[in-house]
Amino acid sequence: MAIFSVFVVNKAGGLIYQLDHYAPRTESEKTFGFPLELVLRPHDERVLVAFGQRDGVRVGHAVLAINGLEVNGRFTADGRDVLDYLSNAAHFPVAIRFGRPRLSSNEKLMLASMFHSLFAIGSQLSPEPGSSGIEMLETDTFKLHCYQTLTGRRRARAAGKAAGTLAVLFLPLGIKFVVLADPRQAGIDSLLRKIYEIYSDFALKNPFYSLEMPIRCELFDQHLKLALEVAEKAGPFGPGL
Repeated sequence: MAIFSVFVVNKAGGLIYQLDHYAPRTESEKTFGFPLELVLRPHDERVLVAFGQRDGVRVGHAVLAINGLEVNGRFTADGRDVLDYLSNAAHFPVAIRFGRPRLSSNEKLMLASMFHSLFAIGSQLSPEPGSSGIEMLETDTFKLHCYQTLTGRRRARAAGKAAGTLAVLFLPLGIKFVVLADPRQAGIDSLLRKIYEIYSDFALKNPFYSLEMPIRCELFDQHLKLALEVAEKAGPFGPGL
């Protein structure tokens, strides 16, 4: 069991904190001869496997390193273009490490904003007023858990095409704490409330922290990581934790 990551999203849908706590190992390193039996293509500033698979390397995996040199986007750490390097027979045999592409900072910001919108849509789809919004999304490999602080609701007016038509929407507001965890991980509800407590104690009470802005507080980081370790062991949150 494991907790993969933590996101904190402000009232406007902006990502103000993100921590990658545990990433499952999905990397494979193999030595290849020329010509390369996999088809590689650039996509979103990464070099991905477009066709062919072997020994754990799958379509969609990205090139992470070549001969031990880390790859950043489409270039190796020493500035060489990955596709140009691998098209030269003189560089073979070559060891290539593949794995799932890592999310960039911009992608994390975009995903946080998208979830904020889905949360609002979920609240409006409820047949009963006062819905809490999305609390959990479940897949076969992880569960997304969300806890939103109760800080009121914002009223929004939307006019329809027909004359005199007016819809009044109540959009939930509040800081959202999102945890991605293994489906078998227990104690996430208490963990979410513990994260809120840590946020209140070490971010909101920090005189140098501005509300709704990115969280850069060392004590917040330390106590959050400790809380995640306790939760992974399915232990209770005792005083001082």
